[in-house]
Amino acid sequence: MQPTPDFDPAKLAKSLLRRSRQGALATLMTGSGDPYCSLVNLASHPDGSPILLISGLAVHTRNILADSRVSLMLDERASGDPLEGARIMLSGWAEPAGADRDLLQRRYLSAHPSAEAFVSFKDFSFFRIRPTGTHLVAGFGRIVDLKPEQFLTGLDGAEDLLAAEEGAVEHMNADHREAMNLYATKLLGAADGDWRCTGCDPEGLDMQDGQTALRLDFPERVTNGTALRKMLVRLAGEARTKVD
Repeated sequence: MQPTPDFDPAKLAKSLLRRSRQGALATLMTGSGDPYCSLVNLASHPDGSPILLISGLAVHTRNILADSRVSLMLDERASGDPLEGARIMLSGWAEPAGADRDLLQRRYLSAHPSAEAFVSFKDFSFFRIRPTGTHLVAGFGRIVDLKPEQFLTGLDGAEDLLAAEEGAVEHMNADHREAMNLYATKLLGAADGDWRCTGCDPEGLDMQDGQTALRLDFPERVTNGTALRKMLVRLAGEARTKVD
């Protein structure tokens, strides 16, 4: 059975990566190679790849340090039968943070502010999963295998935007919470809430209220701070038009 024309597997996979805050992490047990699965919190890198903060005392961390091959299951957490919702199984390699540690920490703490309490503990470390592919299941006739270039966000040429991201997020949360709420309620159909910005990238803006996350896709790619500001003003105007 062929997927319907309105089915965009790459867009759906990207959305799940951006919106997921928890997932089932599968690693290989040291020594035996047996599969081991655990629940983890996660955030996303600007390119969409998952970020983990895990303890060296945890079994999954010891497994990763011995064999970095992992898989991560993410789902929509929809009400009703969970098998009717979309989910992805992402495969890849988990690598410890290097020169990008500050970026991984900032993005992770934006998604999980409570982790600030233990992020400085010596036994906790940041890891990033480098995907090799993903298997998307979104219902009958909607099962697709995707390559990384199909579901990750390309960052080439967006260096200026990445440099401006931290300041842009702080500015949106300090001065434009009304706009954030308009994006959520008028453009994405969410309920009123304490919506805040957790990150941005060339393809969209990530928002969160508690543990509920939303993804606001941009109609065009943005690659610098000026273009980002213009895009956010434009989208705020569109949202206010919907109010009227």
